[in-house]
Amino acid sequence: MRSWAPTNVTELRSFLRLGHYYRRFIIGYSTKAAPLIELLNKNKLWDWSEKCQKAFNGLKVAVREEPILTLPDLSKTLELRHKDLFREVLVTENG
Repeated sequence: MRSWAPTNVTELRSFLRLGHYYRRFIIGYSTKAAPLIELLNKNKLWDWSEKCQKAFNGLKVAVREEPILTLPDLSKTLELRHKDLFREVLVTENG
């Protein structure tokens, strides 16, 4: 996935399906994916711009590095954060 980049709509759909699976764990997923989703419009010609490349790279980083659902390491201190506005909870490991 690190060196791969989609070259057509079918490949882009495949990549976005993976991102869509993790969307609940990626803050601002829809904003980050917007330039790529625009390429899926039926009347849109394939134009892989620098904006698309940045969005693609950003999503790859988010899938690898943002808080993704994993089992906690109970030997470390857990920190719990809550945002009332969005009713989201983020658990991070410190240690």
